[in-house]
Amino acid sequence: MPPKFDPNEEKIVILRAVGGEVPAAASLAPKVGPMGLAAKKVGDDIMKNTKAWKGLKITVKLTVKNRQAAVSVLPSASSLLIKALKEPPRDRKKVKNIKHDGNIPLEDVIDIARTMWPSSMAKTLALCTKEILGTANSIGCRVNGEDPTDIQEQIQNGEIEIPEK
Repeated sequence: MPPKFDPNEEKIVILRAVGGEVPAAASLAPKVGPMGLAAKKVGDDIMKNTKAWKGLKITVKLTVKNRQAAVSVLPSASSLLIKALKEPPRDRKKVKNIKHDGNIPLEDVIDIARTMWPSSMAKTLALCTKEILGTANSIGCRVNGEDPTDIQEQIQNGEIEIPEK
């Protein structure tokens, strides 16, 4: 039999969820059930805290202490870029294989790089910006009306200056 759960211990559960929607209780129950939490209540908390990310897949961090779950959102680079495109929320069950062919200003990409920098392995903000530009290329959007790979080359050649902080 597994050891008894200590209620004063802080446990962290990380899972992927769709913003603004209640995750399936069948996927939550094995993760939060052994900690003495109700999957339905945790699902409602996740739904409330991810309303700003409606329709986007995001990573959610549950910090459980004293049988209370605190929900925090850990956004990925792709979800930040899609949010910056300001696309209308879509019905995931009806609309599949969507092409994100919008245009993002370089300033927004640099802001996203600042957000992602602590979790990135990049040494400088310029390198982190290049990582975000690679993600922008993979989701299919453009930056300043240009292909993200062209902007990556311009940063590499020193034609575009990225601030240090």
